[in-house]
Amino acid sequence: MAVQDNIAGPPRTAFYNDPVIRGIIYQLVVAGLVIAFLTWIILNTAQNLAAQNKSTGFGFLFETSGFGISFTLIPFDRSSYYWQAFVVGLLNTLLVAVIGIIFATMLGFVLGVARLSSNWLIARCATVYVEVIRNIPLLLQLFFWYFAVLKAMPAVRQSFELPLSIFVNQRGIIVPRPLPDFEIFWVAVTAVLALVAAIAMVVWATRVRTKTGHYPAVVSRASRIAGLIVTFGVGYLAISLLGTVVPALSLGPVFPLIGALVLAGISLSPYGRYGRVFIGFAIGWAVANFLLGGMFAGLGEGIIVLGAALVALGIAWTMLSADRRSAATEGKLPLALPVLIVIALPALVYWVTGASLAFEIPVLERFNFAGGLQLVPEMVALVLGLTIYTAAFIAENVRSGIQAVSKGQTEAASSLGLREGDRLRLVVVPQAMRVIIPPLTSQYLNLTKNSSLGAAIGYPELVNVFMGTTLNQTGKAIEVIAITMLVYLTLSLTTSAFMNWYNARVALVER
Repeated sequence: MAVQDNIAGPPRTAFYNDPVIRGIIYQLVVAGLVIAFLTWIILNTAQNLAAQNKSTGFGFLFETSGFGISFTLIPFDRSSYYWQAFVVGLLNTLLVAVIGIIFATMLGFVLGVARLSSNWLIARCATVYVEVIRNIPLLLQLFFWYFAVLKAMPAVRQSFELPLSIFVNQRGIIVPRPLPDFEIFWVAVTAVLALVAAIAMVVWATRVRTKTGHYPAVVSRASRIAGLIVTFGVGYLAISLLGTVVPALSLGPVFPLIGALVLAGISLSPYGRYGRVFIGFAIGWAVANFLLGGMFAGLGEGIIVLGAALVALGIAWTMLSADRRSAATEGKLPLALPVLIVIALPALVYWVTGASLAFEIPVLERFNFAGGLQLVPEMVALVLGLTIYTAAFIAENVRSGIQAVSKGQTEAASSLGLREGDRLRLVVVPQAMRVIIPPLTSQYLNLTKNSSLGAAIGYPELVNVFMGTTLNQTGKAIEVIAITMLVYLTLSLTTSAFMNWYNARVALVER
């Protein structure tokens, strides 16, 4: 006798109780409300513009602007179009953003490492800097640099004269203008290719050493030869510069040549580090004497030479304390070879092509300087403010990233005999980057957007030129604001995309 199963199936429910279908319904309702709201905004805006007899469109971009801009990277005058004013403002914004990001990153990393220094004074100074700067509003700092520092500089005829024909006054900083010829283009291309080749060579040699435990033989031999060449060239330069400070050593080219040969020979001995210290002392003495003589010309020559010698001694002592390496260090690729590649190849092209790079020196005339390149005080104040302010936040990101690395990593590196600098460079920082990069991206975005505060001190960036003057003259508020918003959105997304790519490159690969 067959037994019929009487097992009931699952109870049937209404379709709107299905979580998947209910989620789709909610999304459709929200999307419809958003579309309806945007439609109402557009229709209401169009109705109000029609009531005021205002037209829309982007044709105004091709109308004559009728105003000038104080600082431009491209030619611009009153007969230029509004789209050219937009380009000028965009380029000025990108200029301060790129410069600010570069300098803020360098200063922030130095301060972040300094906050964790074992030296009490260095750590406390870095802490005071971070805590003070990041708690003062950026706009107030911009006012300080612009009104209290740069605008307090002397008038044009009483300008501060710095070395290398650099002048500082109320109208900004005037520096010599480079005047390259066409052949310099090929020198620049060669320099870029040489830099790429040097980086590729270092990466390849490092990978080979990781696999085999030794650098390629050809790289080792080339590095030793490059070390001799670089030591000879830098030694010749150092002794020649030393002759400008000590006239008794100015005995023509023979004495620097003999001295350079001696220094190159010493570099092959166990006492090579003393040769490097002497080179640092000689160059430091000559450079410090030149700078101090240009800034404090009223002092006696003996005092300036003595002060420069003290500075050079400090440099030499620092180099001697930090340089604990032996001449035959296998753990680190010598920098002489990549440096020689980067310098020698462009120099060779410069000599072969007969290129020339002249400089237009600024000359004081009756009311202003003629020639040279003027960096307006608005740009200098904005770059200083953005750099110093953002560096305080980057320093905290670096400090937190370093402290996020397990202490056992540092102890393991110490047990391998790595010095403090090598531990930081090879072990700690590579692991800390995965913590540093995400907040660092936010600081880059903040710096780019904070550049709009330049309008408060008169710097002709995008907001000042386009949303200020252009909007006031054309009345195209919707179009101008939409373009400006799109520019900042594009800059932010581009920066985020690049930093996300870099973050993926430096991320630790887990098993």
